[in-house]
Amino acid sequence: MKRVEGGISAVEGVVASGVKRGKYGVALIAASGTAAGVFTTNKIRAAPLDVTAENLNVAKGRLEGVIANSGCANAYTGPRGVEDARWMAGLLADHLEVEPEKIGVASTGVIGRYLDRDHMAEIFQEAKTSLRSDAEASIDAANAIMTTDTKVKEIAVEHGGVRVAGITKGAGMIEPNMATMLSFLYTDAKISPETLRECLLEAVDDSFNMLIVDGDTSTNDMVLITATGRVEADLDKFREALSFVCVELAKMMAKDGEGATKLVETQVTGARSRDDARQAAKTIMRSSLVKTAIFGDDPNWGRIVAAAGRSGADLDPEKISLSISAVGQDKELFLVERGKIVDGVLEEAEDVMRSEELVITLDLGLGEEAARAFGCDLSYDYVKINAEYTS
Repeated sequence: MKRVEGGISAVEGVVASGVKRGKYGVALIAASGTAAGVFTTNKIRAAPLDVTAENLNVAKGRLEGVIANSGCANAYTGPRGVEDARWMAGLLADHLEVEPEKIGVASTGVIGRYLDRDHMAEIFQEAKTSLRSDAEASIDAANAIMTTDTKVKEIAVEHGGVRVAGITKGAGMIEPNMATMLSFLYTDAKISPETLRECLLEAVDDSFNMLIVDGDTSTNDMVLITATGRVEADLDKFREALSFVCVELAKMMAKDGEGATKLVETQVTGARSRDDARQAAKTIMRSSLVKTAIFGDDPNWGRIVAAAGRSGADLDPEKISLSISAVGQDKELFLVERGKIVDGVLEEAEDVMRSEELVITLDLGLGEEAARAFGCDLSYDYVKINAEYTS
């Protein structure tokens, strides 16, 4: 997998721009091609998601562009919210001279507040004049949709002659089915809407759907992918590239979790079923007790075992093995082996726990299935950020 510079601008046929004014921003991306989307499972679903899903259906899986704003989620805003989302689509559609049904709309910010059209229009007017294909355009678009994020999140790769790239935002209110996160993916592959959606669902399931910051599923979560069709691509290579991009973006969100000081990957192996492995990994990564222990560099491994025990996964306490390791180091430190406590390792475990990137591996010893979840620790700053979010 070869990384390339330029973010989404590295994909032929993609132009982008973004403008941020304080808490409010507008990102624009223009790219013509087949498209697919995945949306939040929260039953309180923001208006832009309904409009985008409807547009994908009406346009039979094609998009010409995406418009996204930060600062207002346009969620729980009723009929007015739907009209505001359609108005947003109209802004970009008019500029690109395309049908509004071929525009994706996304929003992120505070729930239960109406969109300020005048302010939005002003920022849009500035953003539309700078649509371009250079590397800074991708960064500008990614920056425009940030809320509590502290870092721009983008990636582009080339694999088997095909390019896949993406930008994303998300730092809190994240646990998918889907992981507030927005992600806009682009590829130069030639691919049908049906196959593109199938590939997207598969990639999302092993990346964004295994990402946990705080256990809250947002009203606005959305992943969109557009394929510009410039390259005849090997489908397997495309799947591999898309999966890699989604996993890397998920890790970036976990590392930038609100108040986070550590990136954590939980690997569950030896499960009887894939569902068991996924459920155990997510329950461990969701546990506030595990997350606070990680923040405090405390090798309190009993919390990890307890979380697995309540996950609903099939397990046998006498067959469990548990280890921790620091990313970039070869050594795997075992705390439990086949149900037996390993003595004399807690001091060494404290050193491992000080790593900024930590891997927890739990082997259930029952089968061949495995899964991994991505997350972060839970710090004092998480409480502070979310206590003051609207003030």
